Amino acid sequence: MKHTNVLRTAVAVASVLILAGACDRNSGTSTANGAPLVGVDYPRSDTDFWNSFIKYTPRFGDELGLTLKTTNSQNDVAKLTSNIQTLVSQGVKGMVMAPQDTAAIAPALDQLAAKKIPVVTVDTRPDSGSVAMVVRADNRAYGTKACQFLGTKLGGKGTVVMLEGGLDSINGRDRTEAFNDCMKANFAQIKVLGEATNWDGATAAQKLQTDLTANPDVKGVYMQSSFALAGTLQVLKQKGLLVGPDDPKHVFVVSNDGIPEELKDIAAGQIDATVSQPADLYAEYALSYVKAAIAGDTFKPGPTDHNSTIIQVREGVLEDQLSAPLVTRDGATYGGVPSLKSDDKSLWGNNLS
Repeated sequence: MKHTNVLRTAVAVASVLILAGACDRNSGTSTANGAPLVGVDYPRSDTDFWNSFIKYTPRFGDELGLTLKTTNSQNDVAKLTSNIQTLVSQGVKGMVMAPQDTAAIAPALDQLAAKKIPVVTVDTRPDSGSVAMVVRADNRAYGTKACQFLGTKLGGKGTVVMLEGGLDSINGRDRTEAFNDCMKANFAQIKVLGEATNWDGATAAQKLQTDLTANPDVKGVYMQSSFALAGTLQVLKQKGLLVGPDDPKHVFVVSNDGIPEELKDIAAGQIDATVSQPADLYAEYALSYVKAAIAGDTFKPGPTDHNSTIIQVREGVLEDQLSAPLVTRDGATYGGVPSLKSDDKSLWGNNLS
């Protein structure tokens, strides 16, 4: 996930044409103060990952010559719909959003399509409706990488708790299904306790505490996002299980996000791995694609020059699957999955300032 310098101040739409195979340029795009006016809705601001995305977005907006109007839907699809209406009334020519309820967003996408306002979604993919591009990592790979790491560390035996995100989100479904499929196929003797949390840290902590009390053989935890990090560490500490990886009582913990705190906790031996979700590249390429789409460009499946691949999910939906590496303390390979060390300088979580 090495951060690239592909798109900087001198970037124009042509850069995106090269990396994504775009075509069909149209002219006459409206602008505000000489720059394309783009609406960006932040899905939430109560996690370190999304706060990092919020920090990167204006930086890349400036570098790409965009004028941004921003809102925050606070994980509420009704508020997101209202925010979209507000941004449209303010004259935005393109939208970037990260709908957490990926089914309920369809009517709003249809309204934007009718107004010919291109949409790029970040991190999540709508269950229906069309968008100019989805900027996202392969979330099924998240679940598989977590499974291979935990299965290897546990020697194929024991019990693990999976703190699921929201199953109304494609991300929660992808991570959950892939983790379960991988465990059944490769580590059939490991019991998986799946716990729905709706991306809520307090719920995750409460369910983990209950599972650890009822199942003293739990040796692994898969957190589908860093939303559960603080609560998980607190519960393990209360149970006397927050011990180093060489201690027989150690519970192996894998997260998803790659925030700075996770990287520090891996180095300290408090958790064991994460999958680094590229907050910086999400902001950079979402804004790049929406700028190109406003100019009338379209995109095609295929490899990019930033270590990713654009796939066609269905008619009207392309997804740029950005790189999201497994991160561990030793940088070893687990179940065929290579990893980066937690202090690797290419990780955005080690470069956030």
